[in-house]
Amino acid sequence: MDKKKGSKASGNKETYIQLIAFKLGQETFGIRIQQVKEVTLTPTISRVPKAPAFILGVANIRGDIMAIMDLEKRMGISRKSNLTLQKKPPKYTLVIENEDYSIGLTVEEVPVSVTIATSSIDKAPDIIRETQINKDYLEGIAKTGNDLLIILDINNMLTFKEVQKLASL
Repeated sequence: MDKKKGSKASGNKETYIQLIAFKLGQETFGIRIQQVKEVTLTPTISRVPKAPAFILGVANIRGDIMAIMDLEKRMGISRKSNLTLQKKPPKYTLVIENEDYSIGLTVEEVPVSVTIATSSIDKAPDIIRETQINKDYLEGIAKTGNDLLIILDINNMLTFKEVQKLASL
């Protein structure tokens, strides 16, 4: 009997997840692909009075008016450098949908699809959980070669109160 190369002795098959990966500041982040409805060039954003600081405003995306969130502001991540602040490349928007709301998340670089093994995902170490990034935002950290990919739990990015406030914009 020949065993297939790479199969595990216990007979368990490796499971994989697909993520949309993008840069925020110096780090690479990912969101499960099932949560991303589409990726589009960021449309014109209209400011909204009394919106939280991390909400850039609202925009019309394919006929749907939705709030647009600046993930860097939401997570307290500073931009790469002063050069990035001066020269702004076109931003992209990830349209996120869940049962409670739809929202656009802006990113600077073109997001890419990445497939990773679930066995490569670890819980975020306490040291990371104690940074500016709210621990509830993190699903885990995946090892991808020599790099790390921080996986966001997009369902915890907004509190119930914030979702209610955005619904009234």
